[in-house]
Amino acid sequence: MNEPIRITDVQTLVVNAEMRNWIFVKVITDQDGLYGWGEASLNWKTRAVTGAVEDLKALLIGKDPRDIEQIVRILNKHSYYRLGIIGATAISGIEHALWDIFGKSLNLPVWRLLGGKTRDSVRVYTHLGLGDMKSVYETFDEGALRDKALQVVEKGYDALKVVFIPYSHYSAGIPARKHVGRLMRVLRDAVGDGVDIMIDFHGRPASIAAALQFIEELAPYNPMFAEEPVIPGDAEAIRLVTERAGCPIATGERLVGFKEFEPLFATKACHIVQPDLNHTGGILEGKRIAAAAEQAFMGVAPHNPNGPIAGAAALHFDVSTPNFVIQEEMSGAVPWYDDVVTVPMKRTGSAWEVPYAPGLGVEVNEREAAKHPFVQEVIHTQTALLPDGTVVDW
Repeated sequence: MNEPIRITDVQTLVVNAEMRNWIFVKVITDQDGLYGWGEASLNWKTRAVTGAVEDLKALLIGKDPRDIEQIVRILNKHSYYRLGIIGATAISGIEHALWDIFGKSLNLPVWRLLGGKTRDSVRVYTHLGLGDMKSVYETFDEGALRDKALQVVEKGYDALKVVFIPYSHYSAGIPARKHVGRLMRVLRDAVGDGVDIMIDFHGRPASIAAALQFIEELAPYNPMFAEEPVIPGDAEAIRLVTERAGCPIATGERLVGFKEFEPLFATKACHIVQPDLNHTGGILEGKRIAAAAEQAFMGVAPHNPNGPIAGAAALHFDVSTPNFVIQEEMSGAVPWYDDVVTVPMKRTGSAWEVPYAPGLGVEVNEREAAKHPFVQEVIHTQTALLPDGTVVDW
């Protein structure tokens, strides 16, 4: 398609999925039937992000949606003030939709436009309960942990992630550390050595020492990686953990854009980076981060507990990225997942197939989506308290 294409409208569609409100972004063009879908979901910031998309729309009207690099520069630079996570998430959702339009205009899948295929399938992992919120964030019992892990394996996955580091402060007491060690031993005994286990710390330890105390309990059971062992944003802190840890270390889901990842690369501060393509500025920014990570001997395991369109964007990124390691997914987060959207992710065992539909391969059933309007998400972060009432990181 060589004739000009112009953006005529940008819309948001909010779909409540309990833990999160999915924010779908629809970019509409002046070509009959040519539009794109993206996702800009951000926990507990739904109204802020939809407002940011609306604010950015004026910069998009009349632009050719295939000029993706130029449009993203406009959205960043002509916003004048530096954009944080809210603005970057809004831009990410818009950018996904632009790639969807570009691919559709050429009748090609997006991964073709990103440099082509670098693998024949995309390895994925999921969480306890296959995405059920209480299973993911509230499984600290040994029996429940074993049962839920086996359910994941029975579904064909050979990798899973757990969140069982307790809410912590500057030191980790012996009972808490030993409990984490017991949970890890039970988990490894249940699934065996053929299943990779990832431990998400959620940045809960408030010190390097506390993080290392927990890692010491986990390392004998060979986790694939320990994720976010300390709060992100301090490259030296994560480097010190990585230097002393007896297992691979991953971080990056809360970092925004290449600039926030660059200190990790400069000091080789971790082993695996985890950009969230839904938050860090989009697919192009993710490709820049991945390229720099490869030069720093780091793999890429994109963060994605978000909705189905974010998953589709991650799939195309993964297919085209050489240093990709493994992809997070939560396709069972709600029972009506497949009613609201048709997605290109087709899982065989623990891998997504390479998609060949044009664009991102996504179609949204807007009638079904309207059955799940905005509802205040469950604010699970409010549980992040120590017994004495001290507020800590979730």
